[in-house]
Amino acid sequence: MNFTRWSARFPGTQRRAAARSEHAAAQAKRGEGSVPAARGGRADPGTERTTPAADGSPAAPTVSGTGSGSGTTPAIAPTRRTGALAAVPSPDELSVREVLGRLPALVALVHGPDHRVAYVNDAYIAGFGTRTPGAPAHAALPELGELGLLPLLDQVQRSGKPRTAKNRTTPGGTHSYTVTCTPVDFPEPDGDSDTDPHTGILIHLADVTDHAEAVERLRASERRQREAAVTLQRSLLPQELEQPDDLRVAATYQPGGTEAAVGGDWYDVITLGAGRTALVIGDVMGRGVRAAAVMGQLRTAVRAYARLDLPPHEVLQLLDGLAAEIDASQIATCVYAVHDPNEGLLAYASAGHLPILVRDEDGTVRRAADPTGPPLGTGGWLHTSGTIALGPGSTAVLYTDGLVERRGEDIDEGVAALERALSGAQGTPAVICDRLMRALGVDADHDDDVAVMVLQQPARTGADAELFHNAALELLGGIEAAPRARAFAQGVLSSWRFPVELCDLGVLAASELVANSLQHGTPPMHLRLRRTDRRLIIEVTDGDDHLPRRRRAEPADETGRGISIVATIASSWGTRRTPGGGKAVWCEFALPDK
Repeated sequence: MNFTRWSARFPGTQRRAAARSEHAAAQAKRGEGSVPAARGGRADPGTERTTPAADGSPAAPTVSGTGSGSGTTPAIAPTRRTGALAAVPSPDELSVREVLGRLPALVALVHGPDHRVAYVNDAYIAGFGTRTPGAPAHAALPELGELGLLPLLDQVQRSGKPRTAKNRTTPGGTHSYTVTCTPVDFPEPDGDSDTDPHTGILIHLADVTDHAEAVERLRASERRQREAAVTLQRSLLPQELEQPDDLRVAATYQPGGTEAAVGGDWYDVITLGAGRTALVIGDVMGRGVRAAAVMGQLRTAVRAYARLDLPPHEVLQLLDGLAAEIDASQIATCVYAVHDPNEGLLAYASAGHLPILVRDEDGTVRRAADPTGPPLGTGGWLHTSGTIALGPGSTAVLYTDGLVERRGEDIDEGVAALERALSGAQGTPAVICDRLMRALGVDADHDDDVAVMVLQQPARTGADAELFHNAALELLGGIEAAPRARAFAQGVLSSWRFPVELCDLGVLAASELVANSLQHGTPPMHLRLRRTDRRLIIEVTDGDDHLPRRRRAEPADETGRGISIVATIASSWGTRRTPGGGKAVWCEFALPDK
């Protein structure tokens, strides 16, 4: 192939050739040695003169002129200098072969339908060795096949448009290249410039090995950070959920895909005593180890506040202040709920979180209504509590936004999709968790982490129902209510066929709690006995909100020993303020294994 003739068809070369011809014609017309006047002076016509050099060399052209000021300023004449300044060649004077041959990138030129080799530059030879001109690319340039570029050459030849393939790595993994294939036209070697051009492809391989290695090191670092965040996240979540007597609970956590950073989603189940259970789910608005660490602190704080057995809105109020102290730049959403089997209600408070969904036994799905306050850490807001019924056979779902939020969609559409999926979901809480995740399209490549918690209030029948009973007595008539309470407790515990020893302990605990309420409380007063398959619960409520505490009674004291007696004989005991004002004092006895 005549490379010079091909270069005449390379983009721009024809224009440069025409420009050179016009420049030469203009030089000839002006006459050899004439130059334009220097800026700042104006030469008069006819003042050019030639001064012979002292050594007899050809004369250098000089120009003189008259300035516009008071003196005369001669124009600067070009002079020949050696050594100090080298002549700078014009781009029009460089051949394509010279340009391509000096490029540090690997360059090859192929032509025809078989992509026959027309040219490779020195960098290509240094990288892959000498190549035979005229041979097809699949035989003469096997490295292109190893890099998967042969189909790309066919595509460029058909479309006539350049294509780029990034980060193509050699089979040994020693080098990586970004390859650009550009179509070019050139005539047949034995034709003239006016013949129909044949299509060729200029292949430019830029070595990006260092860049690829840096990217891989960065990705490896990001993978290690993600693995550390996932490990921290999972270690901070409960390893095994507490299982209340009256609820069945399951939860799942799915971290985001490999390209998504791990977030701060969490959940927890906390038994409060007297059959009541706290359930919490939250989401720290952040990613990585930092979000997971904040999540761990909030979860620990929630467990501590839950032990105070406060109403849901008071727990969120305390958590809001703590969140701002932990990290003012991080905010979190959270739902804190308390299930009371005696009332059949789920009391809850929400800090910017998505609504709880409840599916009734007949398949109807309800959303927990407001109140919903701002996220934790924003401050300046008084949270309030609400309630939603959770009767026998009902299923409730608490979740984070990763389950229902999709880019380009309103989040209400995602919640509606979850409602539809929940309405047809059947099975245990663990099965429902899996079905909801699949129905909402959550998989290993999901772009956000997801936490879901499902709780059920079973509808017990038959022999199972015989293990769960409630009995209540209103305490009226002053101190004479104490013997009635003892007789009531004795009769109920005997009918539940408890062992004699447990009956006696239960009657003693009921008597002490009632006596304490009669002495220090105010009406209305109630005694409630409840049994589950695992424990006996005794609870007394009254209208006074002063919470009793255990204290050491001196030998001469006639009072002050009731709570100490209860704490000694019972498995656990506690107090709490009731929503309508007043308090509840309770104790539990673990049932013997059968």
